[in-house]
Amino acid sequence: MVVSGQGLLCVFTLQKETPLANAVFWAARKGNLALLQLLLNSGRVDADCRDSYGTTALMVASYSGHYECVKELIMQGADINYQRETGSTALFFASQQGHHDVVKLLFEFGASTEFQTKDGGTALTVASQYGHSKVVDTLLKNGANVHDQLNDGATPLFLAAQEGHVTVIRQLLSSGARVNQAREDGTAPLWMAAQMGHSEVVKVLLLRGADRDADRQVCCSFVILKMQEHLDGSGDLYNKLHVFICSLQNGSTALHAAVTGGNLQTVVLLLGASADPTLPNKNNELPAHLTKSDRILKVLRPKVLNKDN
Repeated sequence: MVVSGQGLLCVFTLQKETPLANAVFWAARKGNLALLQLLLNSGRVDADCRDSYGTTALMVASYSGHYECVKELIMQGADINYQRETGSTALFFASQQGHHDVVKLLFEFGASTEFQTKDGGTALTVASQYGHSKVVDTLLKNGANVHDQLNDGATPLFLAAQEGHVTVIRQLLSSGARVNQAREDGTAPLWMAAQMGHSEVVKVLLLRGADRDADRQVCCSFVILKMQEHLDGSGDLYNKLHVFICSLQNGSTALHAAVTGGNLQTVVLLLGASADPTLPNKNNELPAHLTKSDRILKVLRPKVLNKDN
């Protein structure tokens, strides 16, 4: 299984130098507006106080969904578009958590959709990944780029397809997302949805023109580059992984992926859209060679025989 993502939900350390700053973060996290106002109005602590990772109280309040605390921090002069060490902003965290009201508030005061995290993530990519359709709609209406990409080439559409978020996929396609745009490793949204068994997603993508027989040509140079980042010159292991990865599912179609994923409904959908069951992968394997499921083989074999005839 090949996946793409933006990491685990953020866990704030909130390590501060002063007790007052710690109290500001606590109030922002818990939604204690009265305490937050008391602290900020004292003049002894700044609205933009930060922890050692550059996390601000506004980010914490946005992540936690505390609308009034977010508004108070903004009114007290907090920098809306300040980026944490990872590149995340308050808008990113509110979008990640699906806090639609907070997202709208941030836009009212000038939040930007253009900032990226270190892995290329944006508010739109993370909202799409977690299936927050209302947030996605608001982001798109406020200038978010439907063609945003993570460093590995994954688009908002790819991430939504990977996780099975049908509503978000329809929104993105209606906003101009390219249905066949693959990641850098050659994996297209349809291929990923088929492997994950998201049959409704497969249906929507096929209806919107996804290439049913496009093969997944893994770019070995891309994979090797990623391996080098982690292997630190371990020669023997490197060589073995090189051979393995460069043959792994190379040339396989969405139908291969669906069969491997074991989802009968997805296999039937692809066959109904005229996916070719006689196309082999690089190892000369047909989709039927990749399963022992009698139910899947029952629908594949007649199609193969018809193609042969």
